[in-house]
Amino acid sequence: MKIVAITQARHGSTRLPAKVLKKVGDKTLLEIHLERILQSKKITKLVVATTEEAGAEHIIEIARKMSIGVYQGSVDDVLERFYYAAVPESPDYVVRLTSDCPLIDPVEIDKVIEACIKNDNDYVSNTLSPTFPDGVDVEVFTFKALEKAFHEATLKSDREHVTPYIKKNSTFNGGKLFKSSNLVNPVDCSSYRITVDTEDDFWVIESLIKSLGTDKTWKDYIDFLDQNRDIKGLNEKNIRDEGYLKSLLND
Repeated sequence: MKIVAITQARHGSTRLPAKVLKKVGDKTLLEIHLERILQSKKITKLVVATTEEAGAEHIIEIARKMSIGVYQGSVDDVLERFYYAAVPESPDYVVRLTSDCPLIDPVEIDKVIEACIKNDNDYVSNTLSPTFPDGVDVEVFTFKALEKAFHEATLKSDREHVTPYIKKNSTFNGGKLFKSSNLVNPVDCSSYRITVDTEDDFWVIESLIKSLGTDKTWKDYIDFLDQNRDIKGLNEKNIRDEGYLKSLLND
């Protein structure tokens, strides 16, 4: 069984340009992100899906230095970029990750993969009804589901964010096209934010890494935030999935 993880990474982020290339110590956030993904025990290959725009060469250089595959594609049609990154791999399952989650947890990645396979689902994530921190986002789906979305999704918001078409037509949301389920954390931790979308998000991540290193679980990181409320408060005003909400308004 082939399980390919694809992480999206671009240089020209709107709110914080070149955010994945920002460094904490001697490593970029992208390197930290990729190193943590590679700790997954179930992923068989990792691919970085980047864009055909200025600055992408820096992302490609990091990926190749780490012996990770790269695909360059559309800036705006991320569904197309994601699909064509997957096609050459002929995977059974695809794991969608995003590079604005530098502290992605490999254990959670494997749990979502296992849930998708075990229950013969088309789509499983821990974001359909979020109970994990923003920054521990994992989506797993069959290649067939991705292919169907690629051919059938027409709304701009569906194509800019890869999986909305699948989620809207999933059984979890009352749809009929994709059998789906949501992984739930016993305690709702969705108010915690360990992702990078803005400068204050970066300050939080920088504090976490400088204090704890890059090899802890997501629970270790939020425990630290609980003990350091001044740091937790730096980015509490930021909105989860703000980019998708803006895309919906533009449809």
